[in-house]
Amino acid sequence: CIRDSHRNAILEDLPVIVAIYNSTIPGRMVTADTEPVTVTSKLDWFRKHNDETRPIWMIYNDEHQLIGWASFSDFYGRPAYNGTAEISIYLDEKFRGQGWGKQILKLAIEKSAQFNIHTLLGFIFGNNKPSLQLFLSEGFEVWGQLPSVAILDDKYIDLIIVGLKIDTSPILTT
Repeated sequence: CIRDSHRNAILEDLPVIVAIYNSTIPGRMVTADTEPVTVTSKLDWFRKHNDETRPIWMIYNDEHQLIGWASFSDFYGRPAYNGTAEISIYLDEKFRGQGWGKQILKLAIEKSAQFNIHTLLGFIFGNNKPSLQLFLSEGFEVWGQLPSVAILDDKYIDLIIVGLKIDTSPILTT
């Protein structure tokens, strides 16, 4: 269970975060990056996160092995969107397909309100059926589809936007 086995990332974690991220690039299902990124190139991204509202979590199993990381990122840089965040989950290769993503996503949903997040978004390639299935199984709905917006290995790829409203009542009524 990961409930008690995560912590906020520190700058010294960035090389491991980047290594896990880079391991997803060859599969062409998770990121639009086509070449490995560097720790230096991810410094600004890392610094835009903070423990109070947009953490990056390092996630461990019961044997204290790092299984991956998750981040909450700003959706759009304007104040009216402060309650909306993108959730990203990246697992070490040896822990993929074992149910860890589901546990991490459940934890992220559970903790969202404490970060003043009322809406969680996921941006998932249309060919990434496992991630789409995961998010939909946890109550996310498809809120949009951007057809053929990415090109990976000479193939057009759709981007699917999934969303989940978090119960943070009483905030506002719609």
